[in-house]
Amino acid sequence: MISWNVNGIRAIAKKGQLHTMFKEGPDIICLQETKAWPEQLKEDLLKPSGYNSFWDQADKKGYSGTAIYTKQKPVRKSTGLGAEEFDSEGRTVWLEFSEFTLFNIYFPNGRRDAGRLKYKMDFYDAFLEKIDSLRKQDKKIIFCGDLNTAHHSIDLARPKENEHLSGFLPIERKWMDKAVDHGYIDTFRHFNDEPDMYTWWDYYTRARERNVGWRLDYFFISDDLIPNLKNAFIMSEVMGSDHCPVGIDIEF
Repeated sequence: MISWNVNGIRAIAKKGQLHTMFKEGPDIICLQETKAWPEQLKEDLLKPSGYNSFWDQADKKGYSGTAIYTKQKPVRKSTGLGAEEFDSEGRTVWLEFSEFTLFNIYFPNGRRDAGRLKYKMDFYDAFLEKIDSLRKQDKKIIFCGDLNTAHHSIDLARPKENEHLSGFLPIERKWMDKAVDHGYIDTFRHFNDEPDMYTWWDYYTRARERNVGWRLDYFFISDDLIPNLKNAFIMSEVMGSDHCPVGIDIEF
């Protein structure tokens, strides 16, 4: 499974990287920040060979948006968290398979103002409540996407300089602690405790050239899936967006 904030699906498609990924053939590809409605896209993005696609788009065109491409058809498909305040921005598409339920999420950015930070935290809480309710129904959970928060100091290049900015605030990091306490596993850190491993770099300061980055993109699994998890990785060599893809290998 691959997850990637593409910062515009039409732009990334023109650059060719997305079609290369389709050819490489991961079983599931989750995209965030698609910035498109399905009716704006050509057939090669709606129905690439071998894949089914599922979409959630924002009410506002050119903003936010999520999509999942999957080779295996799901048992059930859905969007949103069940609350209009969170579901108008196209941030959540989720699929139920026989072995697990997969959430692809583009979590809000809280940097604009205090109101937007509150929106982000409320979204976090609504999401955790949603997946916890599914776990009570004996569902195994995988969630991935751009969480817009670096969890620990190891997850960004300059923690001291950014500790007062949304994306590394104590309140945001405590929510991630809470998710872990609820039994969700950061798959990358399950295998790797190395520093300097990032998934987002600022375009304007050319931070990627210096690897001054943040790890904002994650795959989490419920702890009952640990026996199935074989690997987790960051694809920092893949260009085309200010984020790079991340992925997991999981067997059933």
